Amino acid sequence: MGKPKIRFEGYSEDWEQRKLGDNIVEYTEKTTENNQYPVLTSSRKGIFFQTDYYDGNQIASADNTGYNIVPYGFFTYRHMSDDEIFHFNINDIAENGIVSTLYPVFTTDENLDSRYLQYQLNYGREFARYAILQKQGGSRTYMYLNKLRNLYLTVPTAIEEQKKISEYFTNLDHLITLHQRKYDETKTLKKYMLQKMFPQNGEKVPEIRFDGFTEDWEQRKLGDITTKIGSGKTPKGGAAAYKDDGIALIRSQNVNGDRVDLSDVVFIDEQTDEDMKNSRVLKGDVLLNITGASIGRSAVFTRELRANVNQHVCIIRTKGSDASPEFIQLNIISSNGQNQIDSFQAGGGREGLNFHQIGKMEFLYPGIEEQQKIGQYFANLDHLITLHQRKCNELKEIKKYMLQNMFV
Repeated sequence: MGKPKIRFEGYSEDWEQRKLGDNIVEYTEKTTENNQYPVLTSSRKGIFFQTDYYDGNQIASADNTGYNIVPYGFFTYRHMSDDEIFHFNINDIAENGIVSTLYPVFTTDENLDSRYLQYQLNYGREFARYAILQKQGGSRTYMYLNKLRNLYLTVPTAIEEQKKISEYFTNLDHLITLHQRKYDETKTLKKYMLQKMFPQNGEKVPEIRFDGFTEDWEQRKLGDITTKIGSGKTPKGGAAAYKDDGIALIRSQNVNGDRVDLSDVVFIDEQTDEDMKNSRVLKGDVLLNITGASIGRSAVFTRELRANVNQHVCIIRTKGSDASPEFIQLNIISSNGQNQIDSFQAGGGREGLNFHQIGKMEFLYPGIEEQQKIGQYFANLDHLITLHQRKCNELKEIKKYMLQNMFV
């Protein structure tokens, strides 16, 4: 009946086609009293206690007597979809949970591994094609359990092979979750430390400080400690001036996540760069988005690379002895910096920043040595954030590839 492209060693037999109804068992027990078990939410992101999913609120009916019971290890899913996509969840968070009667409940028999089936239903091509066929006019697609029973899936004959596949993807998901959690935690830590390591509410010193520093911080305007505040322009000819190689032209989309992201940078030639020589970027420049939806995003340019900017990105160049670029950028992304940017916008709509406004931005500064220590601390945090984000993305790509190649 077919074989997948990638397979565990020791398995060579063709997979067999089965009618799903031969291997799944419906569970029909319902609650006999209100709030008999915790209410669950079965979503495309997974299964959750409803109070967790909706920030402490339970949106189920006031009386949930008659709801479907979902024992631990059993499947549930919403039987209707607005876009022909369904997501099957297994209850792995409660001994018993309950869901509305719009969510069928079932399990598998001894010849079909539950986790294996979950991955094949959620990511396999056979179910996706089958779901599209169930749309019969109207905007919604319905997948009642009796329809699901009629689905034919190509599966490994050996239950051991099914389990190996499900264990592989379970481990991958665990690693993805781990790096995503570390990414989120480090982002939260950065936000917290931006509040604690910079003075707040009229204070002259921060709440958290490196040892050896005791002097008050001094308030300065950006215009007083910089040698340049300015941006570029649209290259002559607009997008037609972009080249496949040459000198990088940094646009607002390249200033993202507190770093300069050159993954989709465009290039200009020598003559265009010469025409725009006043907006050439130097190592150590702070780049600030000054228009559009990304206004207020900033990053320090840290590369040994010839580059220029267009009219949507402002260059802030420090004098060096008064303020470190990393410290200025941290001030810009702090709540104080973002509040000042908001205050410059007509009606708070964040339409755009001009150079005069940027020069007027005021921040508190310690001595240059303390600035550098603070900058290095946050650079290390940013490194961890990038590391976990990159690892998470790599694992997601591996998962996507293996899902395409480990099923028929």
